Amino acid sequence: MTTAGTTVLITGASAGLGAAFARGFAAKGCDLVLVARDKDRLEAVAAQLGREYGTECEVLPADLLDAGDCAAVAERLADRSRPVDMLVNNAGFGLPAPFPHSPVEDEERMLDLLVKVPLRLTHAVLPGLRERRRGAVLNVSSVAGLLPTGTYGAAKAWITAFSESLRVDMAPYGVRVLAVVPGFTRTEFQERAGMDVSALRDAVWLEPEAVVAQALKDLALRRPVSITGRRYQAYALAVRHLPRAFVARKLARRRRPPADPAA
Repeated sequence: MTTAGTTVLITGASAGLGAAFARGFAAKGCDLVLVARDKDRLEAVAAQLGREYGTECEVLPADLLDAGDCAAVAERLADRSRPVDMLVNNAGFGLPAPFPHSPVEDEERMLDLLVKVPLRLTHAVLPGLRERRRGAVLNVSSVAGLLPTGTYGAAKAWITAFSESLRVDMAPYGVRVLAVVPGFTRTEFQERAGMDVSALRDAVWLEPEAVVAQALKDLALRRPVSITGRRYQAYALAVRHLPRAFVARKLARRRRPPADPAA
């Protein structure tokens, strides 16, 4: 699955988990198609991977919330003359305030990027994967999707459920599907979302390289879901057995609306 000659397209590849996935696949000799909004950062990532691993990197700048750009990425995935063997749906962002304290336009943009874009890109790549009877789709979800944690968690719950369902549908064609479900990971995600995570202990943080290594291991083992670290694996196991109403009350006490600037 991750050998020389395999082509992997990664969204959100300019930083964070996306860049870590790029390094992980490059180390295994894969060719890459790197997708993100920032062309300069993408080219810097591509150049570094070329120097370190001799990786062939195609840079495809795109704002996936732009209909034309998203269509261009979908067209690249569907191109039979330049087949993509694996898709990593990683692009995403979060919001600092719980619903409905965020502008509805921001909520809609987040939902589009976390749900509609992976749906469309996966739909574009699957015909070629089925035809060749090989390949994989990795969808980056989150432990936030395991519990009632706002619209971000709801979107991530969807991507996990979508992945598990798709895995069953694609199994007869030899196509693997994996939901990658990380916990708090040291990337730019929290800063970009304006989240205050200063109270979190060091023990809860994961390194992006560890998340990628676990994902590639779980992909090889044909597992449906990849969760990194015993802490988060135990957490995932526990929440399956806790009453949902109890969990919702606990989480509600931790989530507070932002201060009213007019107060």
